[in-house]
Amino acid sequence: MMSEIANDSIINVGNYNVYVDFDCIEYLDAYLNEHYKNHEKLVIVDENTEKYCLPLIDQSSSSLSKAEIVQVESGEHNKSLEIASSIWETLISYKVSRDAILINLGGGVIGDLGGFVASTYKRGIPFINVPTTLLSQVDASVGGKVGINFGSHKNSIGVFREPQAVFISTQFLETLEKRHFLSGLVELCKHGLIKDRDLWENIRDQFTFKNLEEEQLIHWIRQSVEIKHQVVSQDFEDKAQRRLLNFGHTIGHAIESASLVADFRPLLHGEAVAIGIICESYLSYKNLGLDISSIEDMIAFFSKNFDYYPLINHYDFVLEMIHNDKKNVGIRNNFTLLKGIGDAEINVNCSEEDILESLEFYDRAFAH
Repeated sequence: MMSEIANDSIINVGNYNVYVDFDCIEYLDAYLNEHYKNHEKLVIVDENTEKYCLPLIDQSSSSLSKAEIVQVESGEHNKSLEIASSIWETLISYKVSRDAILINLGGGVIGDLGGFVASTYKRGIPFINVPTTLLSQVDASVGGKVGINFGSHKNSIGVFREPQAVFISTQFLETLEKRHFLSGLVELCKHGLIKDRDLWENIRDQFTFKNLEEEQLIHWIRQSVEIKHQVVSQDFEDKAQRRLLNFGHTIGHAIESASLVADFRPLLHGEAVAIGIICESYLSYKNLGLDISSIEDMIAFFSKNFDYYPLINHYDFVLEMIHNDKKNVGIRNNFTLLKGIGDAEINVNCSEEDILESLEFYDRAFAH
């Protein structure tokens, strides 16, 4: 049955395939019947994907009709050792064997958490990612990083482990609120900014939330997955070139952590990275000579799609988090920055003074 899938829906990323289409849930059923027909199957969901996405799976995948459903609560704060432990206990209570396969049905939290649980349970059982948010479709579901947060530090405990396959259906995106959709759009933008000027300019010029055509979105997702694969294939264990993907994330992760600690309604990952992109575009101007017009384009696009989030009360916390970033070497504050649109450079050392200036730059640019 897998041969029936259109060739342009399949992206080979080395050891596994990523399937991208509106209705590729049907491909998941064919894949499971072909490769895991007689294996025990478990599906990890949160309360949202159990309500909105699992019914779509049930309608299209007879192979999962008898799967065990493991539910966790949604939210970044649940990507923790405590929740991982509770899932391990569930798997043990179900007497799950090493022949089982785990299906992660959800956003980035489910993909990271489920992948980490699968990778460590009985020294590793196979897993499949079925990402249901735009963010997870273009970022967390591909690349082989799985893990959990520890304390206030994002993704500080984890391993490198690839899924057996990834099934990206844009059908799931119809269940997303606008805020969550825009959070994922930031990663599409980032991939264009670091590697593909045309992708960034197409999104910048053509994106409108209300009138986005399905085929256009599918095309952008495929481009984004291919860019991430191109980068990851050169440096799977994140020792050099994979750090290109960190643009916007060094400051973005610090801001996201600050919002998780300080705010009743914390920022989504993409919202924090959007701020990080603006700050790090300023650092790119200061350190690599990125032209002002490119920064103005980013400010115009992100200010149109995202609300202003004041950083002024978080400066000290953000600086502390950046100092503790796992990408740093010694006392260096390492960043991935832009020499130009589509042209990024890794391991650029930035002074604390410049970092603080970049936070102030964001506040000035967006506060009006």
